[in-house]
Parts: sequence; C-alpha cells; structure tokens
Amino acid sequence: MIIKQAEFVSSNTEVSKLPLADKPEYAFIGRSNVGKSSLINAITGRKYLAKTSQKPGKTQLINHFIINNTWYLVDLPGYGFAQVSKKSRAEWEKFIRAYLRHRENLQCVFVLIDSRHEPQKIDLDFCCWLGEEGIPFMLVFTKADKQSGVKSDQNVAKFRRALKKWFEEIPPNFLTSAETKLGCDKVLQAIDDVNQNFVSPIE
Repeated sequence: MIIKQAEFVSSNTEVSKLPLADKPEYAFIGRSNVGKSSLINAITGRKYLAKTSQKPGKTQLINHFIINNTWYLVDLPGYGFAQVSKKSRAEWEKFIRAYLRHRENLQCVFVLIDSRHEPQKIDLDFCCWLGEEGIPFMLVFTKADKQSGVKSDQNVAKFRRALKKWFEEIPPNFLTSAETKLGCDKVLQAIDDVNQNFVSPIE
C-alpha cells in the first residue's frame, strides 16, 4: 500500500462524537513510552502526523486520521506509566474500553510492545482483555533498531510463549523500527488485506 494522503480528522473523549463509522478503522495502542507516535509517523510517511513527545503519556484523546480517504488510523492513549492522576487514568481507561468494545467499524487493534524488554504483565493483561472481549488484534514490536536482531527475536518469542498460556492461536506479529522503517510495509499490507473484505456497518 502506498500512502498518498494522511490527514488529521478529530480528537475525542466521547465515543458518540467519533467520525461516521463508514470506513475500516485500525487502532494503535501500547504502553505510554513504546514509541507509538513515531511509528505512526513512519508508517504513514508523515513526520509530524502524530505528535511525539519526550514525556510519556502525551496522547490523552482518541485521535482519528484519514488515510488515502479510504480508512481510519486511530491513535489511542497509552496505558501505564503516564504521569497523570489515578482519576484521570481511570477515566481514560473507561472511554478507551468503551471505544474498543463498541466501535462498529474497528477492524483490528495493533498492540505495540517494546521489543527491548521481556514480556511485561501490563501488556499481557491488555492482550488477554482483548481476547476475552473478542476484539481482533495483532502485535507490533517496536524499537528493533535499539538492540541486535537476535535479542529482538528472543523477546518476541518469549512474548508469544507467554500468550500461549491464554490463547490457542497467537495473533500475527510484526517487528518494526520507526527509525529504519523496518516492518512498516508489512503492517500496511496487513491493513490492506483486511480492507479488501470490509463491509460498512452503515446502511
């Protein structure tokens, strides 16, 4: 897939105010220091599409972007480590889960995992919740350029083994780097493949 157009659409904290659900939609989420904004910019080829910050937890809204005028990319708030109050974090969690449960055109959630680390409970718990809710997801391991390929592969394998305790079938995974663009084309291909079978829930 070639990205010819990528534009910001809206930011919301209410599911009822989201864009019309007439196009396939893909949500990106991960721990708040996983490099989500940088990867979104790398995937779309737009350096400043998603705002990056040295302060984890910068994204606090459901941010919609329209890609090639045919599908939505959604930048969701990161979970864990964000420097916010427990009350704010609980509110985020409530509206994020409401979005994930009820967004009719949501085709897949891309769960971003830092490839530099061994499996983290917070990531495994979130994947298990998606599984329990029947929400399709794929794993995107980030920051592959920060260590050797062997180390990345080892951590990916460990994460997949950890998921096997709860899943009969492990979702697809991609090893990526926002710096080198590694894996970006494969993520786009996965989106393109799903788009081919999309049926709008809007009559």
